[in-house]
Amino acid sequence: MWDIRGNRLFAWHRWSLRGRLTLVAGLVMTLLCLAVAATVLIGIRGLAGQYNVDRIISAALKTVRLVKLDQLPTDLPAQGIAGVQVLRPDGTVQAASPSLRGELPIVDFEPPETSVRQDRVICDIPAFPDSCMTIVAIRVYEPDGEWMVYGADPAVPWWVDPRVDLLLLLSSGALVGFTAAGTYWLLGRALGPVDAISRELAAITVSDLGHRVPVPRYRDEIHRLAETANATLDRLEEAVEQQRRFASDASHDLRSPLTAMRAEVESSLLDIEATNWADTGEAILASIDRLQALVDDLLQIARLDSGAQGRSDPVDLGQLAAMELDRRRHRMRVVRELHAGVIIPGDRLRLGRVLTNLVDNAERHANSVVTVKVYEEDGQAVMEVLDDGAGVPRDKREHVFQRFTRLDAARSRDSGGTGLGLAIARQISESHGGSLCIEDSAKGARFVLRIPVSR
Repeated sequence: MWDIRGNRLFAWHRWSLRGRLTLVAGLVMTLLCLAVAATVLIGIRGLAGQYNVDRIISAALKTVRLVKLDQLPTDLPAQGIAGVQVLRPDGTVQAASPSLRGELPIVDFEPPETSVRQDRVICDIPAFPDSCMTIVAIRVYEPDGEWMVYGADPAVPWWVDPRVDLLLLLSSGALVGFTAAGTYWLLGRALGPVDAISRELAAITVSDLGHRVPVPRYRDEIHRLAETANATLDRLEEAVEQQRRFASDASHDLRSPLTAMRAEVESSLLDIEATNWADTGEAILASIDRLQALVDDLLQIARLDSGAQGRSDPVDLGQLAAMELDRRRHRMRVVRELHAGVIIPGDRLRLGRVLTNLVDNAERHANSVVTVKVYEEDGQAVMEVLDDGAGVPRDKREHVFQRFTRLDAARSRDSGGTGLGLAIARQISESHGGSLCIEDSAKGARFVLRIPVSR
């Protein structure tokens, strides 16, 4: 296919889907019409050929009757065909129609011994040069021998008749045209919702995620596509809004220690001689520690959000808990109920971070004691961290796992938390195929981690 504007290959990929499908439908219908037209033409040619043979036989039989009645004239009537010729048993011409008068025998074949008639199509007969003729030979039995009656008429060409060919061509062209036009119209109706969806998606920007694509009323594939697109847009808007809140909360929490350090430095510079620089340094170090903890948590969140895979080594959860508890300083009494041999596949560092975050949270809210348990139950490794504090209200149990979330009661006591510890712990738990939630307890909060054990 070539572009009419120049000798450049037509860019098929630049066609619209509607145009491509219409062209394909037109080509398929064209091939189908050609096949049907060829079949019809072959059938018509067969009927026309048989009709032509029947005409020749009818004319020849009239001549046979004259032979039988011994009323055969020398000059035979044409009888509506090209020619009739009668041969005596010795092969000489006894009678002929005007077109064959004075001609030698037009053919030399005879019907087989088991039949009295045979027809053939023979071309370039001397009596009919440059044409193909249908010849019918009939054997006539007479007392003096076998006479032959030959009838001839032009054979039906493969195209049968130009009028038939023109009719088939016009019918096929009209059918192809109607098919292409109907396909183009139907595709326009079918793909109209897709265009509407494309326009609506093109109008969506980061600052305006409230658009939703129109959903067609017919429950077909495009209907499901529109519903899926809207569900994706809902998740996208929720994720963007979550990222905005996260950025706002992170900037606020990062600003707090920086503001505290700036206030300490400015206050000390106002009265350098009277300033206790040791106390000022300790205050600044405390703000730096808080800032470092917040940055570490933000980096951990970024790694988890990026989907970075951790190690998958066999980890004894009880042994890991014991090691983590041994190397940290505790602000209150910690009771251990750790069972050995509870093996799970996972990343030792990340799992240690889960325990550290849970114990830090428990120590900030406990009154006097924190309990850590590790055991196996129903094919799952279970780690519980309990405190004897005020606990978490039932309607807030999921809320505390959101980022930068601190309950009002915790804000008055929680001076070192970043609001990210529990969110990080849950995300690490889920990345190990487990779960982390708050379950009922007699007193305080009871955080329960469950991860499938390794077999």
